[in-house]
Amino acid sequence: MRLTGPEQILAPNSVMTRRAAATAFFAGYAAAATWAGAAPIHTDVTGLIVEMATLSPADGFRLPAYVARPKAKGRYPAVIVASEIFGVHDYIKDVCRRLAKLGYVAIAPAFFVRVADPAPIGDMAEVMKIVRAASDPQVMGDVKAAIDYLSASPAVNPQRIAITGFCYGGGVTWLACESFARIKVGVAWYGKMVRPPNTPDDVKRLWPIEDVARLHAPVLGLYGGKDGLAAGVPAMRQALAAAGKVDSEIVVYPDAGHGFHADYRESYNSAAASDGWRRMLGFFARHGVSPRA
Repeated sequence: MRLTGPEQILAPNSVMTRRAAATAFFAGYAAAATWAGAAPIHTDVTGLIVEMATLSPADGFRLPAYVARPKAKGRYPAVIVASEIFGVHDYIKDVCRRLAKLGYVAIAPAFFVRVADPAPIGDMAEVMKIVRAASDPQVMGDVKAAIDYLSASPAVNPQRIAITGFCYGGGVTWLACESFARIKVGVAWYGKMVRPPNTPDDVKRLWPIEDVARLHAPVLGLYGGKDGLAAGVPAMRQALAAAGKVDSEIVVYPDAGHGFHADYRESYNSAAASDGWRRMLGFFARHGVSPRA
């Protein structure tokens, strides 16, 4: 399937219809983490255009991405949505639609599909094999491809691009804000910040704290106090202060654990999720990435 044009919209005579393309990602919630008692939020598509785009990273891979945007014509601010380790499943797609309902163009690149889609896989060991195959340079290349796509779209104001991400995607958010000046603001939900204890030296991954002085954009970090990642908050706060990154901040919710925004998981904490969402939108607006900016 080849998608062309600045918005990468399917042509009428394409093999796949737009409806088929929009559902090309796994239809369901991540098999390895879905809680039977969950009641996830479902956001409808009324007033939206929902489609699949094909991005063009430098390695030549034709990278699929889920896009949701307002149907009305205009130039909108944009948000790159960086997924958890489970890829672009129904939760991530719903986050995109929630943002589109608020007046953003939201795009979620499928970082892991060069190997396989982790969403339908129930074995966490197999999921992690797929995730580990995605190097940070590859993922940053995918983020750049998303920025390029947004910058070329007539539906996007290229001066107002943000990024947010969850878990794995939270770490992607920190790294992207260190890597790309075209991103104006980031919100990282419980993402990696510092090298975890006892990490083998041969694990060749980047850690955001190592390059925090390079931040091009302010980042709001949202972490759960019961999450092991919260142990890295003091060091990251110290690094931000030492680098003079006074516009960045980290909020910790004492009663929340990891994945507190993920409404399809048992870890979901509605109070922390709602407050974090409110803070995210406020942080975007404060730094000029808002439909009302």
